[in-house]
Amino acid sequence: MPAHLLQEEISSSYTTTTTITEPPSKILQNGEGKLENLLHADEDIRPEMKDDIYDPSYKDKEGPRPKFEYVWRNIILMSLLHLGALYGIILIPTCKLYTWIWAFLYYMVSALGITAGAHRLWSHRSYKARLPLRVFLIIANTMAFQNDAYEWARDHRVHHKFSESDADPHNARRGFFFSHVGWLLVRKHPAVKEKGSLLDLSDLKAEKLVMFQRRYYKPAVLMMCFILPTIVPWYFWGETFRHSLYVATFLRYAVVLNATWLVNSAAHLYGYRPYDKNINPRENILVSMGAVGEGFHNYHHSFPYDYSTSEYRWHINFTTFFIDCMAALGLAYDRKKVSKAAVLAKVKRTGDGSYKSG
Repeated sequence: MPAHLLQEEISSSYTTTTTITEPPSKILQNGEGKLENLLHADEDIRPEMKDDIYDPSYKDKEGPRPKFEYVWRNIILMSLLHLGALYGIILIPTCKLYTWIWAFLYYMVSALGITAGAHRLWSHRSYKARLPLRVFLIIANTMAFQNDAYEWARDHRVHHKFSESDADPHNARRGFFFSHVGWLLVRKHPAVKEKGSLLDLSDLKAEKLVMFQRRYYKPAVLMMCFILPTIVPWYFWGETFRHSLYVATFLRYAVVLNATWLVNSAAHLYGYRPYDKNINPRENILVSMGAVGEGFHNYHHSFPYDYSTSEYRWHINFTTFFIDCMAALGLAYDRKKVSKAAVLAKVKRTGDGSYKSG
């Protein structure tokens, strides 16, 4: 079966997909001046979730920013990790084939723990997942070691609501390095803490798996991110401990981190803005390739409640393919999708002219 027919089959036959629509009759009745508010009301069908919607009314406080307060523990550990990853690159040609496959599969599962788990499920509630899928995603998220899902989702909601301001944890207006990794090497700006404390996180607190992970995060990360990926190649197919540690663990972990960080840095600085030219996030295909579907960032910030984070679903978007496969198995449901009419209305209203219908 052709890929596009298979996508339609999986997307529509096995579970519900909520399409977010824009009634044309209401637009004509209300006039062009009220289009923005109408579209927002009609598109966002998650009445329980509003804290990831951009707040354009927020303005940074005037005056100089507080001085950077360096977190030397993070600086040292990040430096050592990347030095180990560089050594891992040197060791790649002498690795066993199974070790390459193991590192790649571990990378993909770890990435899904961020993209399908912490991001699309727990940060944005853009779809629902049954218990077996939630268990898989919380384990995969632990393998990725990018803070527990509760903290990740909280910071991400703040990022969306106060994007490119001092309340944004990785404010891209402070430069590529800061938005990529620098924000993890210094103390958070007071505005991030202030605004983060005001968010409604009751849905995350009610999620038993998320809170269980948070409670036991340190030992779980030690096991899932470092011990397990090192021991398996060494024990099961006789890989050297050095290759197992530096390639399957340090290099793989560093690649997962940097692929995720590029969504915060490169995808906020380089690329097109076909949906909204008034915001920084861009469409960046290279980022989407590395981050298994998260590079369609102008679309995502325009429609954060779309489970696909892209208009085109499976196009360079392995995470959407994964969620649709889980839906076919009955493990994912209530996937939110923005209608074509709403997308085209947004493009016409605020796009930069680069839009191409796919």
